[in-house]
Amino acid sequence: MEKVKHELPPIYNEFSRILILGTMPSVKSREVGFYYGHPKNRFWKVLENVFEEQIIDKKEFLLKHHIALWDVLASCSIKGSSDASIKNAKPNNIQKIIKETEIKAIFTTGKTAYKYYLKFFKDKIELPVFCLPSTSPANAKIKEEELVDAYKKIKDILK
Repeated sequence: MEKVKHELPPIYNEFSRILILGTMPSVKSREVGFYYGHPKNRFWKVLENVFEEQIIDKKEFLLKHHIALWDVLASCSIKGSSDASIKNAKPNNIQKIIKETEIKAIFTTGKTAYKYYLKFFKDKIELPVFCLPSTSPANAKIKEEELVDAYKKIKDILK
């Protein structure tokens, strides 16, 4: 178990209308200094398919499509990148992003992020929240086509 503090800044601007929340950056994401940094994580590939656009600059892509990106947790004790091992979870200040943007809906990338979102924010943020399947390599049983189908809800809400 390692005590981990979230070091990646949230990505958003005042025009962000969708907030996507993971749980906590993986070991690989912390190493590369950006979200969904594991080469086998399908997050960016799925967004390319949903928006039918190649992603050159990830931050630019998110802002162009009015998507904010962050994680539910500010710190926790965790074994490797295993969400299932999380203990002593402390939340990020998600309300700050909500106040500074035009967020209409929140999406979590997986059940653990959803669980912690509900635990910390269910009674504090009055926006619809949707749990999307995790794009993690640990969730390889879900085919990429199924992920793309599920993530299309983001584009639907942005319309």
